[in-house]
Amino acid sequence: MLGGPSAGHTGDVAKDEDILSQVNQLVAQERELRDKLQHHEIDESEEHRQLKAIEVQLDQCWDLLRQRRALRETGGDPRSAHLRPEGEVEGYLS
Repeated sequence: MLGGPSAGHTGDVAKDEDILSQVNQLVAQERELRDKLQHHEIDESEEHRQLKAIEVQLDQCWDLLRQRRALRETGGDPRSAHLRPEGEVEGYLS
């Protein structure tokens, strides 16, 4: 579990939970898109376009969680973590 309960970090846990909730919503959107493609409600190019946007958002969420965890583990303030731009986050993957 990310950001388990600890003294003085209850606000951090809630924030991590908010980010994880967003991750779950994005994963549900991915499933919905695949289902729509399977039922011919959208075409492949539309599915790919929307999936790419979702993947970028997921990468940003995971990056934000990693930043928060690293700050917490080194005595920093997890609230100082920030959402990095797409180009920066996606650049890590190439």
